[in-house]
Amino acid sequence: MWTLAIAAEFGALVPIIFAEDAPVEPADLVYRLVGGSFAAFGLVAWHRRPDSRSGALMTATGFGLLVSLLLKQIHTGVTLTAGELLEDIWEPFFAALILSFVTGGRLHGRIDRVIVAWVFVVAFVMDVVSMLFSEEPDNVLLAFPSEKLYGVVDTTQRSLTIVLCVAICVVIARRWHASSPARRRAFLPSIAGAVCLLLFVWLLVTDLVEGPRSQFMIVLAYSSMLVVPAAFLAGLLRSRLARGGLAQLFSDLSGMRGAALQAALGRTLGDPTLVLAYRLPNSPGHADAAGRAVLVPPVTPDRASAPIEIDGREPAAIVYDASLDDDPEMIDAVRAAAAMALENERLLVESDARLAEVQASRQRIVAAGDAERRRLERNLHDGAQQRLVALSLQLRMLRSDIRRDPDQAEQLAAAASDELAQSLQELRELARGIHPAALDHGLVSALESLAGRSTVATAVSCDAPAHMPQAVELAVYFVACEALANVGKYAGATAASVRLSRTTAGVAIEIADDGVGGANAADGSGLHGLADRVAALNGQLLVMSPPGAGTVITAELPCVS
Repeated sequence: MWTLAIAAEFGALVPIIFAEDAPVEPADLVYRLVGGSFAAFGLVAWHRRPDSRSGALMTATGFGLLVSLLLKQIHTGVTLTAGELLEDIWEPFFAALILSFVTGGRLHGRIDRVIVAWVFVVAFVMDVVSMLFSEEPDNVLLAFPSEKLYGVVDTTQRSLTIVLCVAICVVIARRWHASSPARRRAFLPSIAGAVCLLLFVWLLVTDLVEGPRSQFMIVLAYSSMLVVPAAFLAGLLRSRLARGGLAQLFSDLSGMRGAALQAALGRTLGDPTLVLAYRLPNSPGHADAAGRAVLVPPVTPDRASAPIEIDGREPAAIVYDASLDDDPEMIDAVRAAAAMALENERLLVESDARLAEVQASRQRIVAAGDAERRRLERNLHDGAQQRLVALSLQLRMLRSDIRRDPDQAEQLAAAASDELAQSLQELRELARGIHPAALDHGLVSALESLAGRSTVATAVSCDAPAHMPQAVELAVYFVACEALANVGKYAGATAASVRLSRTTAGVAIEIADDGVGGANAADGSGLHGLADRVAALNGQLLVMSPPGAGTVITAELPCVS
C-alpha cells in the first residue's frame, strides 16, 4: 500500500514537476499534496489501529483525491470522462471519516448513514447525471447536450453540498457539546473536519452568489483539509505522551488503593470519569461496605469497560470513556496496572490475615501450655503430693511404733506401701500425658494400642518411615488420639480407620469414620489445638466432614526420613 501511495502521489505531481512554461497554480499544487498527506497519514493510522476503520477511510479519502488527477493525465475519452466522474469521489469517504472518528470509523447511527449516502449521491450520481448534458470535449457519456440543463444540475449539486456540509457540522457540534472532556479530545479531528467543511461552504456560497472564486479562497479551503490529518497526528502524540505517565503509575502502584488508585488510573488515561468497579458474587445492583460498585455499569455508546483479570478471575473492571478505545494499547497498559495494584492489595490482605492467624495460633499454644502446666500442678498437688505427705506421716508413726507396738507398725507399713503404689500409678498417668509410654515401643505399636482402646471398631494401616523426629511422632499420636476420642464421643460411628502413609515431604495420618459428620475445626477447641500443634511443625490439618457422610481428619507433616 505504501508503494501504491507513493506512486500515486508522484503521478499526481508529474504535471507540476515537469511543467515547462505553464505557471503552477497554488490551489492545484495544494490539492495534489492534500491527497498524498491523507493517504500517508491514513496508512499510518491503519497500521497502528488495524481494528479501527478510521485509517482505511483516511486512506480512501487520499486515493479518492488522487485518482481523478491520475486519470486525467491519460488523454482518452474514457479516462477523461472517468476523471470527471471521480473528481468528487473522496467526499463520501471524508464525510464518513469526520462523522466517525470517535467511534473507530463506524457510523454512529441512522442519521450518519443517511448523510453519507446523500453525499455519495451528490458527489457521484449527480456527476453522472451532469455528464449526460455536459458538452465537454471527449465526454463519452454525452447524450443530451444542453448547457442550460447542465447548469441546473450543477447548481442543484452545489446547493445540496452546502446543505450536507452544514448538516454534518451541526451533528458534530451537538455531539461535541454533549461529550465528556476525554471524548471532546477525541473529537478534535472531527472538529477540524467540520471547520474545513465550513470553509468549503463559504467557497460554494461565494461561487453561487458572487461568481468566480479567488485563488486565495480556494487555497485556504484546500489547505484546511490538512488540519484533519494534523489533528490525528496530535492525537497520536498525546497518546505517546500519555504513555510517559505509565512509568510513574507503575512505580507508585504499591501504595495505592481505592480512590487513590482510581484517580491515578484516570489521570494516566486522561479520563477523570474513569471508574474502578468491583464485582461481588450474587449481589447485583448493590454496593459493598466501602461503597464500591459491585457490578460493572452497563456499557453504553459513550462508556466502555475492560475487565481486570487476576488468577483466571475477573474481580473488577475499569469503566471509561468509549472514545479512548482508539488506543487499545493504552487501555491494556492501564488495565495491567490496575491488575497489579489489586493483586498487591489482595496479597497484602492475605498476608495480614495469615499474620493474624499465626499470632492467634501462638496465643492459643501459649494458653494451652499454661493450662497444661496448671493441670499438672493441680494433679500433683491434689494427688501424688497429698499421698506423699500422708506417706511421710505414716513413716514417722511407723518409726515411733516399730518397737513399742509391732502389730500397729506392720499395719502402718502395709498402708504406706499402698499409698506408695497409688502415688507411682498417678505419676505414671501424669507422665503418659506428657510423653505416652506406648511410643517407647514405636509409633505403629502406639497407634494400634489407641485403636485397641477405642470404643469403635478401628482398623489400622501403617506405612511410615523407619525413623521420624520425636516431635512428629508425638504430633501424629496426639492427632490420632484426639480424633479417635471425638469419634467415640460425638460421631455416632460404627467403624473407623487410622492410616499412616508416606508423602513426598514427610508423613500423613488420616482418621476416618462413618458417623454423622458435621465436625468443624474452627468450633472445637480440641481440633483447634491439634491444628496449632501441626502448624507449629509446618504441617497442615485438614477436616472433611459433610453432614451425614462421616468425617475424615488428615494431618500432613514434613519430616526427614
